[in-house]
Amino acid sequence: MRPTALLLLTLLACKPAPTVAPGVVAGGDRCGAHEVALQVLGSGGPTLQPGRASASYLVWIDGEARALVDAGGGSFLRFADAGAQFESLAFLGLTHLHVDHAGELPAFLKASFFTGRDASLTIAGPTAGEGFPGLVAHLQALVGPTAGAYPYLSWTLDPAAGAYTLTPVEVAHEGGEARTFTAGDLQISAVGVAHGPVPALAYRIETPAGAVVFAGDQGPDNLPFRDFARGARVLVMHHAIAEGTTGVAARLHAPPSVLGEVARDAEVGILVLGHNMDRALVDASRGLGLIRERFAGEVVLAQDLTCVPLSSKSGEGAPASGTVGPR
Repeated sequence: MRPTALLLLTLLACKPAPTVAPGVVAGGDRCGAHEVALQVLGSGGPTLQPGRASASYLVWIDGEARALVDAGGGSFLRFADAGAQFESLAFLGLTHLHVDHAGELPAFLKASFFTGRDASLTIAGPTAGEGFPGLVAHLQALVGPTAGAYPYLSWTLDPAAGAYTLTPVEVAHEGGEARTFTAGDLQISAVGVAHGPVPALAYRIETPAGAVVFAGDQGPDNLPFRDFARGARVLVMHHAIAEGTTGVAARLHAPPSVLGEVARDAEVGILVLGHNMDRALVDASRGLGLIRERFAGEVVLAQDLTCVPLSSKSGEGAPASGTVGPR
């Protein structure tokens, strides 16, 4: 066998094959067929990963995409692949302002011009800190009429422009106090989480089938977050590092053992693993084993367009694609 062929086989052997439960929901444009569902638009992180867009998630309610959380690279395409409509969104939440979570916001705003949307859109994000602007300053830097990078999109901030406008909600990322607000008919809660020096938030969205909580990027020591996520039907956490990782990455992200502990302590129903980076996937079998030692519920190792139904037309949840399965 040629050395290059042997190397290819070795690399393929190191990449974990996704496990899929019987009766899976394959995703695509079918997630909206469920009464309530979470859809992973982007299952990857900031690195170049074939088949994985950067972090982004949709919450579907009654066949409509109602909430978009994060808008990382590739999410614009995946939003369209999912069959979602921008005009149905009531909420757009940014967990933090790293490019792999917020980089495609201008693309969404540009595309929204062609949708006929006429209702304001609540957009949330963290306050400023450690070299990062707050949400309002970030929007001005992107689409402000004078200093914005894309001033031709400044109509999204101008109520007099005759189109819909963004309604910014800045949430304090320090202090540990959750803030609850409404976005259309949705009840949203947000709380600051520790992501190294980066101002970051977690979100909780209440749905008729239970809460969906997005942990965002956070390090291993966010004990108050477990109360914030308590009782959620679905908890999305980020699978960014392997167990035993040290250095900066270990301060920015929680290892698999902590992901399992958080899901267990918060007493959630389903744990969805997003932000899957190659450095975690290369040791995925061990990581998933550590999670399952701690958490007895269902675990979903997300791929792009993975659909996790909370409630089907019959009123019951359905299996999700990428499921590792109950312990």
